[in-house]
Amino acid sequence: MTPKNDHTESVRAARQLRHIRPVYAGGAALWAASAAWTGWEDPGSRQMWVSVFFLAIFTALLSVTSLWLWRQQSAGAGRPVHHAAPRRMAARRQVSA
Repeated sequence: MTPKNDHTESVRAARQLRHIRPVYAGGAALWAASAAWTGWEDPGSRQMWVSVFFLAIFTALLSVTSLWLWRQQSAGAGRPVHHAAPRRMAARRQVSA
């Protein structure tokens, strides 16, 4: 049986990766536009290759993040879901006068 700490850490990591994935997608889109623009204006320039380099980095980050989240989701599909116990109304106690 795995410790509960591992589960909570993986849940937290998955949540953080879900939040950062749009940032990686935006970075990839930005650097793709930059690479296309500088490739059109000055093909083969240093600025174009730097843009292509950053495009590759952001694309790799997005790919690894998406793959990790997909594996986490498919690995957790077979496990039963444990929710917190339902909260009950606390019994009202009358204060003696």
